[in-house]
Amino acid sequence: MSASVYLVMSGLLWGTGGLTGAEFGHVTGLSALAVAAYRLLAGGGLIVIFKIAAGIARPARAGRRWPAGSGARAAWTRIAVTGLLAAAFQGCYFTAVSLTSVSLATLVTIGGSPVIVQVAERFRGRGRGPAGATLLALCGLGLLVGLPSGGPGYAAVLASAGFALLAAAGFATLTLIGASPVPGLDDLTVTGFGFTFGGLVLLPFAAVSGLAFRPGPAAIGLLIALGTGPTAAAYTLYFRGLRGAPAGTAALIALLEPLTATLLAALLLGDRLSLPGMAGAALLLAAVAATALRGSPVTAGPRRRSWRRTSPRSAGSSPRPPRSAARR
Repeated sequence: MSASVYLVMSGLLWGTGGLTGAEFGHVTGLSALAVAAYRLLAGGGLIVIFKIAAGIARPARAGRRWPAGSGARAAWTRIAVTGLLAAAFQGCYFTAVSLTSVSLATLVTIGGSPVIVQVAERFRGRGRGPAGATLLALCGLGLLVGLPSGGPGYAAVLASAGFALLAAAGFATLTLIGASPVPGLDDLTVTGFGFTFGGLVLLPFAAVSGLAFRPGPAAIGLLIALGTGPTAAAYTLYFRGLRGAPAGTAALIALLEPLTATLLAALLLGDRLSLPGMAGAALLLAAVAATALRGSPVTAGPRRRSWRRTSPRSAGSSPRPPRSAARR
């Protein structure tokens, strides 16, 4: 499959995380930060368990269960950085939500990530990103999500926007470093061990609001669903897509998350989508589709060699006479 297909699949899976996470928090009574910590631990832990089980069942074909050998230091460094960035992204985003609303936090976080990635790519001299598609997507995101009306004061809005920008920077950095994979480190390993570490980092902060819940069938089922689809599978596909797509393109396709979440809420929960929301969804879908179908890379590749023969001639050979004007 192409890199765009992996990225589109990850965006669609991320869109299911909002409903699943909200239902898990409703059933367990946990705070949003605790849900984020359990999400990372469940997603990373499921991958680690899968790798260990695969290694026991088929030791000859499973490969290494964790990084080892000459490149182990670089691999574990990438895993640690990935975990810290995932924890920072989740923690800052849910802090922004708690200060104002989901709409404002989503608008700043999800909308700011592709902009930060493209600015960083231009600063690094990586060429032009899909600026037109990004502008179209941001307009669509603003119409789809909307802004909160009334409620929080200016101080809370500024604080929420600040945390949301930090969350956007965390996801953008995760995208930028994911575009340069470590040799010998596969996407499943970096997601599994990285997110397990990120969940452990978030646990002390989430413990302030409480981590205990009754592990009933509904709660366990929702936690497994949250850790599997929108976490383990989605981020593994995203990192795999980054191997063949520019970082700016990947960050823009990630905008499928709020679009998918909104459509699922309309279909499953009966939420009504306003006319501006429908227009925003159409603009966002058009921008993502144009980006996913875009064939040219962001960075300029090497110039093609001419079809003419360029090998040096042997000594003493006479140069080829120029063609006449009639034969050109």
